Amino acid sequence: MQRRDFLSSMALGASLLVPVGRSAWAASGDSATRQKLIVVMLRGAVDGLNVVAPVGDPNYRRLRPSIGLELPGAEGGALDLDGYFGLHPALAPLLPLWQQKQLAFVHASGSPDDSRSHFDAQIYMETATPGRKSTPDGWMNRLVAALPGESTASRAMSIGPLMPRILSGDAPAINLPNGAGGTRADALDRPAVGAVFDQLYGGHARFGRAYGEGRVAHKEVMQAAMSQEMQAADNGAPLPNGFPDDAARLAGLMRSDPRMQVAFIALGGWDTHANQGAATGQLANRLAPLGLGLATLAQRLGPMFAHTTIVVMSEFGRTARQNGNAGTDHGHGNAMWLLGGRVAGGKVYGDWQGVGDDALNEGRDLPVTTDFRSVLAQVAERHLGLPDKQLARLFPDMPRKAPGFQLFQA
Repeated sequence: MQRRDFLSSMALGASLLVPVGRSAWAASGDSATRQKLIVVMLRGAVDGLNVVAPVGDPNYRRLRPSIGLELPGAEGGALDLDGYFGLHPALAPLLPLWQQKQLAFVHASGSPDDSRSHFDAQIYMETATPGRKSTPDGWMNRLVAALPGESTASRAMSIGPLMPRILSGDAPAINLPNGAGGTRADALDRPAVGAVFDQLYGGHARFGRAYGEGRVAHKEVMQAAMSQEMQAADNGAPLPNGFPDDAARLAGLMRSDPRMQVAFIALGGWDTHANQGAATGQLANRLAPLGLGLATLAQRLGPMFAHTTIVVMSEFGRTARQNGNAGTDHGHGNAMWLLGGRVAGGKVYGDWQGVGDDALNEGRDLPVTTDFRSVLAQVAERHLGLPDKQLARLFPDMPRKAPGFQLFQA
């Protein structure tokens, strides 16, 4: 039995997972973990052309006669961003962040690999090694290992059913289930049961260290969840189900325990091959809780939002032309989202070439004109302060050509 399997088979495994490898770092001051990073991955390939819609391009409505957004001001119209691009109206809760210049997009971005397989493309986005499936660890795990200072086992956290590839590797990380169950007490929180397991595994030659790391991480999460600040923020009223609830809980945990620095959440349901809809419908129904959750996350982080960057990404985009089922098929280029206090927001960045037939990749979808790793590299360098030497290890195959724009304020 591997240490990872051992932990997941225990009662502890219901609320956390500590990957094999390096031991948990000792607690230190808060300065090393002051700058936060939260990554939200939209599994299934969200339609970036309807998230940040080029409504100023007449080709857009020609390609999408029934699923394209109308011009701002019209019924079912996009929310004006800059006179050319419009935000999907279901994302209205994010418009104040755009106006405050704390929200930006990088359009026509993504992986240079041309795979349209969800499985392969997600691996490439999570390992940051496009075209190479054998990479053993995720880029966020490598990031945690490269960050300065010492930390506890809860420095990196994922919310979801399983530990994702992006956080797999040598550095410790916690995995919490979605919903309130992720911060509920488990069997090992009962003193009698915990004492028995401590006696059995505390000094175990093979599993003792993994067991100890898991206990420490779980204790840190439980302490954060039970803080007075987090309970007061809820004020006894439940939030809507799904992502807004998880986002509020994550913000509460991070505010309650400043040692938590890096977090990841994945959301599914974006593979809109049929009946995608325009301002309303299937895609709008997915975007509404996403927008509300991101706005909730920013609001609940409070002053910490000034030191936080939130990245939203998806494995690839969708076809520019709607299909015969009033949906969209697997594409290539997409839009990455960045939110945060130091983000140079209020802009749509990237080498945008339009959606005319001669500008489309293979005549069907957006080209990738900005490598997603160059966006993440700016986050790692300008927000988290990693030097060039560390960036090369974090993104080993990334082209060294700069994208030509700065996503963060000086």
